[in-house]
Amino acid sequence: MGLFKRNPFGHILFIKRWLIRIFGGITHRRYRGFNQLQVDGSEIIRALPDRNVLFISNHQTYFADVVAMFHVFNASLKGREDNIKNVLYLWNPKLNIYYVAAKETMQSGLLPRILSYVGAITVERTWRAGGKDVDPNEKREVNPNDTENIKIALEDGWVITFPQGTTKSFKPVRKGTAHIIKQHKPIVVPIVIDGFRRSFDKKGLRMKKKGILQTFTIKEPLEIDYENDTIEEIVEKVEYAIEQHASFLKVIPTEVLEEQKELDRLRQWHY
Repeated sequence: MGLFKRNPFGHILFIKRWLIRIFGGITHRRYRGFNQLQVDGSEIIRALPDRNVLFISNHQTYFADVVAMFHVFNASLKGREDNIKNVLYLWNPKLNIYYVAAKETMQSGLLPRILSYVGAITVERTWRAGGKDVDPNEKREVNPNDTENIKIALEDGWVITFPQGTTKSFKPVRKGTAHIIKQHKPIVVPIVIDGFRRSFDKKGLRMKKKGILQTFTIKEPLEIDYENDTIEEIVEKVEYAIEQHASFLKVIPTEVLEEQKELDRLRQWHY
């Protein structure tokens, strides 16, 4: 591989490799040390093709979720069985992993801009701006360049997306994810995470509490009829797969929901 070989987005792979090594080494103890990341389903990662895979997940922090995915994916590909022991799995990382992120988030400072180089596909959110929901009558049109970039990323490798578009629990899945699935026909792998909201601040940059058990469950790829499933049916399948369908609220104890509300209130106070 040439020293200045680039990916389809113009990023130099040599630089990207070293960024993953450096930030992976710095963040490893956040998931194995200060806290413990419990992984389930690493064998599913090893069975996937090298391209056209879409990972869908619930979302709890801006950055800690996707950093954990880089750890788990690379550890799994290097033969780790449901663990991220020995960070040397990042010495030769998979370089064609991308993640969808809000443009305003990735332009909010120097560190997000650096992390963006690792693999962000930045998109302009049509429903939210400046940290506030946009009036439904004032929503912006979807930028065609955003969807084209997701297509390019899928053709080159794996893409991670958080289809709710927010770190708040049980918010609706955006139809844009369903359109991507129906149009590009990727293998869709659901991931369910927990414990990140208790471990980190909202941005996922600062550790908030130690000794938290973080869970990371990789599920079997979704069964989707790309030709006949409607957008609404795909949305519902995604909501169930990432355990964010409204029906899951019925089985969550009231005290857990109250605790979640209090955590959200405290985050609003600090941010």
